[in-house]
Amino acid sequence: MQNEQNEDVFQFLGGTFHQDIESPEHAFEEFLRETSRVYLKDAVLFLKEFINSALTKEEKNSFIEKSADGVYFPALGHEPIDWLKGITLQIETEVSN
Repeated sequence: MQNEQNEDVFQFLGGTFHQDIESPEHAFEEFLRETSRVYLKDAVLFLKEFINSALTKEEKNSFIEKSADGVYFPALGHEPIDWLKGITLQIETEVSN
């Protein structure tokens, strides 16, 4: 389960926040606009599962940095795991609207 769940997170981060994006914000807005509600609901589930997993904070941060290679985290001023928590909350808000 852990590997499958990490694969879902990797696919989401790598597919949305890759090196060819204009900006993380623009990529995320586009993702929300173009993604089905079904996938958004699934994304909330697998992202929360990853966030609450037994991995250490350092392991989570490293995984997120490698997966979302289009995001320069030092410029955001947030640790990757905190950034991902914010992204997850935004998706959750979008789904509930």
